[in-house]
Amino acid sequence: MKQTTLLDGQLLKQMFINGAYELENNKEDVNALNVFPVPDGDTGTNMAATIMAAVSELEKIKDVNVTNVCDAISMGSLMGARGNSGVILSQLIRGFAKFLKTKETINTKDFAQALKEGVNTAYKAVMKPTEGTILTVARETADKAIEIAKKESNFEVFIKLIYEYSNVSLNKTPEILPVLKQAGVVDAGGKGLTLIYLGFLKALLGEINEAKVKQQEKKEEVKYSQIDTSDIKFSYCTEFFIKTKNAKPEEFKEKITKYGDSIVVVGTEELIKVHIHTNNPGIVLEEALKLGELIKIKIDNMKEQHRNLTDDTYSDEKTEYTSQDEKEYGFITISFGEGFKQIFEELGVDKIIEGGQTMNPSTQDILDAINNINAKNIFVLPNNKNIILAAEQARDLANKNVVVIPTRSIPQGITAMLNFNPDSNADENKEIMMEAISKVKTGQVTFAVRNTNFDGIEVNEGDIIGILNGKLVNAGSNLNEVVTKLVDNMIDEDSEFISIFYGNEVSEEDAAKVQEYIKEKYSNLDVNVYFGGQPIYYYIISVE
Repeated sequence: MKQTTLLDGQLLKQMFINGAYELENNKEDVNALNVFPVPDGDTGTNMAATIMAAVSELEKIKDVNVTNVCDAISMGSLMGARGNSGVILSQLIRGFAKFLKTKETINTKDFAQALKEGVNTAYKAVMKPTEGTILTVARETADKAIEIAKKESNFEVFIKLIYEYSNVSLNKTPEILPVLKQAGVVDAGGKGLTLIYLGFLKALLGEINEAKVKQQEKKEEVKYSQIDTSDIKFSYCTEFFIKTKNAKPEEFKEKITKYGDSIVVVGTEELIKVHIHTNNPGIVLEEALKLGELIKIKIDNMKEQHRNLTDDTYSDEKTEYTSQDEKEYGFITISFGEGFKQIFEELGVDKIIEGGQTMNPSTQDILDAINNINAKNIFVLPNNKNIILAAEQARDLANKNVVVIPTRSIPQGITAMLNFNPDSNADENKEIMMEAISKVKTGQVTFAVRNTNFDGIEVNEGDIIGILNGKLVNAGSNLNEVVTKLVDNMIDEDSEFISIFYGNEVSEEDAAKVQEYIKEKYSNLDVNVYFGGQPIYYYIISVE
């Protein structure tokens, strides 16, 4: 076996890329560990997208040293984080990188302590840490790594022992978290983490992973001819990094606010990433130079870009620079399905990010949406429990007053918008909306992808299953029977309204039959049916 006792920047970079590819290539195995037997497991997808965003930053490095590698993986994973598992992974990476970035070479004791610092950072980022998850696997493995490093200086042996112990910890997760044991699976996030460690080991042993061919995401066509350059108040999109020793991103953000808009300033005291739309990039760069060395400077003339794309004739003398007045309130929601999109648009949502289960938007996606809305106060409705952490991370990075309403379902998001009061201030509206969503019950009807026995309910692959507020409540072979039994579970003496949103695999006629049955059985309730157009879920039902 090889005898590597010190890691330099090049080897650390290769280990990280190898770990990322190991996860990327096996993400479907991680997705399959979903607690519920539903066809939308996305833990592997989210973790892979997060770490591959870090790889994208790594590939831009010209001077490969430990500091630059650590800066790249920290920033890349932070902005690319998707889903709760991705946000937690980004925090594990952030703490790991912060500890190592000042070192020229890394020994096993350094590596072990960096793993521990990653765990500390991740636990601080989660308001209510749940044991039996990726956090447990990361914590127990880091503690074991510190113990191993006291005796083992050979990285090949060290990482091999870490990987083996991470699997021991992973296999204990069902004993810690009963829901995993009931479902007969180990924790998906923990599994993803063990794959990253395996990639590290393979890199040290010379087994270099290559990413499998991935489907390119279809980009939404942008109709540039519809863009009016007169709405561009600040012409130059300016991006750069500041390498500094002791500067606070928030203080620099305050300094440059007067020079433009769409400002994003994020990072650490050692590396700050800056994005600003300005008419005076030189002044912004001069301010930045007071803090340290500038790298990766990129300045684009947005008006020129537009002219090149449309081939329109242009004259500076004919253009009047105007901008829309800043609104008091703006709204962002995450949703999927044409019907739901139309509903949110009618409710006044400014930006609808397409996503949900299996397609969680990244921190960067949400931050971009925030920066593209010209409003003093921006409300973000995640509409999925797995997107809340990314939304909160985007909020913390934004240079605006952003309020995240922790909606866990699309019906909660709709209710939040319906209860918004434009005559109240942001804090009052947050309280109003939080109170309103607490009264919403959400039911979902989909199909099972594996056999299981959950809460005493026997489920066979292909069965129709009903889920109420995240809990499996019934299963069967007849769609209408499962739907009506689910509604029966949702109704109580306080129920007044039932909203039924049917998906793209359900006909309007079938949805009407369900409505009729519920109306007959619960004649005192107001029952409405809407086209949601959502994939995967035949019905999404709201009871208030």
